[in-house]
Order: sequence, then C-alpha cells, then structure tokens
Amino acid sequence: MLEIRDIRAGYGRTEVIHGISLTVPRDGVAAVMGHNGAGKTTLLRSVVGLIKPTSGTILLGGEDITAMRPSARVARGLAYVPQGQQSFGQLTTAENLQVVADGRKRGKALIAEALDMFPALTTLLERRAGLLSGGQRQQLAIARALITEPKILILDEPTEGIQPNVVAEIERTIMDLTRRGDLGVLLVEQHIGFALQSAQHYSVLAAGHVTSTGTGGTESTDAVRRAMAI
Repeated sequence: MLEIRDIRAGYGRTEVIHGISLTVPRDGVAAVMGHNGAGKTTLLRSVVGLIKPTSGTILLGGEDITAMRPSARVARGLAYVPQGQQSFGQLTTAENLQVVADGRKRGKALIAEALDMFPALTTLLERRAGLLSGGQRQQLAIARALITEPKILILDEPTEGIQPNVVAEIERTIMDLTRRGDLGVLLVEQHIGFALQSAQHYSVLAAGHVTSTGTGGTESTDAVRRAMAI
C-alpha cells in the first residue's frame, strides 16, 4: 500500500535520512525503531509532505505522491498522528472529533465508529481536551485520524508518556484495525515490546540509515536490542 523508495531528506543543507526504503502492507503494521536523532520523525515528515525529499519516491497504492501537498496526501488516504498527544485544548472531546467530521458524508457514523475503538472517550465528550490525561489525549488524537477513513495510519511514538493500561488499549486498537484488511499502519516507536507485538515487519534506524530489518513478534526482541545496542 505505501512504498518508500530510497528517500533522502533533511533540513537546509543537512541531510538527516540517507536512502531509506521500506514498505507498509495494506493490512498490517510496519514498525520503525531507533534512538532519538535516528531520523524517524524526519522520515514521517517526508512521507506526509511536511518536508520535501531531496531524492527518492513515495508511492501510495501505486501512485507517486512524492511531490503532492500534505492535503492531497490526506485526501488519498494518509493520516498522521504526530508525537505529543496533540489536540485542540480549548475544545471539548466531542468538538475535537466534530471538527474532523464536518463536511464528510458519513461524519456522524465515523465519529461513532471512532468512539467504538476508544470507548473510554464516550464518558469524556463534554470535557475540554486540555484537561484530559496524556493517554486520553492520545486516544483522542488517533480517533480523530480514523475519522478521515485512512488507508495508511502513521503513528509517531504513540506510547510516549502513556500509562501501561492505555498502551495496551492502543495496541488492541491497532490490531483490530489491521484485521479489517483495508488499513496499513506505519508505527514509529521506541517501546520495543509494543512495536514488535504490533508489527509484522520492523526496521531499525541509526544516524539516518536502516541498520536492521526483520519480521515482527517478540522473538525478534534480542535482534532489535543488538541493532540498537541496548
């Protein structure tokens, strides 16, 4: 579904990622792991169009989207949940969801489907997002992304600063979503256990290069730890 071919990108004259290639399946999870500064977020920003690659190609469903604006990529099925549990803090949970649903033919149904994925949010609909816990805001951020009916859901460190019970809920949701067969997930994560439990394939980045790849599952934990030298 999503193919990243030999992407190079950075900021100004500084190249941060150097010829990265990976594939996200139509109905599974591809995890990208690495320490801070490895180039993970730069890779995601290139995929969603927030920075322009200096070379390489990004394909979504076989279509070249490398030169497209972020809005055009969203319209074709990319959804990006950046690091940091972002939301409109002064709006309620319900209003945060409604902002995304407005103008969509199935807006009301899409909100209901997103809440089915995160039922804990149903009791928080009238609470301002700025008053939610970090875990609740992360669930809200993912729920908002799902309202866009993505083909590829891109998650940047969704477990950062999140309590274990919510991490388990997010993992369950990711697995449920990919079982539908029409959604792929590109997951950037430092939590090795979470990433490998969720993913069918993984890549480890270091200094902007892919240094190790393999299949998911907890049996790959030692290989990932060696690649990350931890």
